[in-house]
Amino acid sequence: MFAKDILFWNVDTQFDFMSASGKLYVPGAEQIQPTLKQITAFAKSNNIQVVNTADFHYANSKELSDTPDFVTSFPPHCMANTSGAEYMSETIPETPFSEVFWNSKYSEKDIRDFIINRNIVIRKDAFDVFQGNENTNAVLELIAPKKVFVYGVTTNVCVDFAVVGLAKRGISVYVIEDAIKELPNIPLPFSKWDQLKVKRITFAEIEKHLN
Repeated sequence: MFAKDILFWNVDTQFDFMSASGKLYVPGAEQIQPTLKQITAFAKSNNIQVVNTADFHYANSKELSDTPDFVTSFPPHCMANTSGAEYMSETIPETPFSEVFWNSKYSEKDIRDFIINRNIVIRKDAFDVFQGNENTNAVLELIAPKKVFVYGVTTNVCVDFAVVGLAKRGISVYVIEDAIKELPNIPLPFSKWDQLKVKRITFAEIEKHLN
């Protein structure tokens, strides 16, 4: 139905991170927006399925704090049902898309219905999508990709958790380097990725890695 064995993984490209007026702006995030737009268009034209993860917090979320340290805790951002939690125009999932909420438990039939759509939105309440939405693993197992191409924000928090989680599940992971951006004051994860045999590529190189 979709491009065989390939999955794109769009991490948290939401207004509160990507916009200078967002609640938790990632400095320089606007620099990757043209590449994000290209990736979204490429996925559509090549019929590639996309998992789009999204922070979707409530006031009691463990990572939120009025006195954040900006490493393990952060000010309120991407609050549920607010404009800050919406995707930027460059990465808005094409309709129809499936929504997988972190505070719901779904049956295998539900998950199979979700993956009928090319775009799947996984809403999460933790840095690690596999912990922040317990349905993520079931979605991934049913799609069963051999290669996953990861992009989004932030390199040293949620992108890192996604990359590590995917790699540890035996999937070949490719990070699109010109489509990620990091937060300051947190170490970069590149040496860890190298140990996991994660490949870092540019968007211009993507076609040669699809087969």
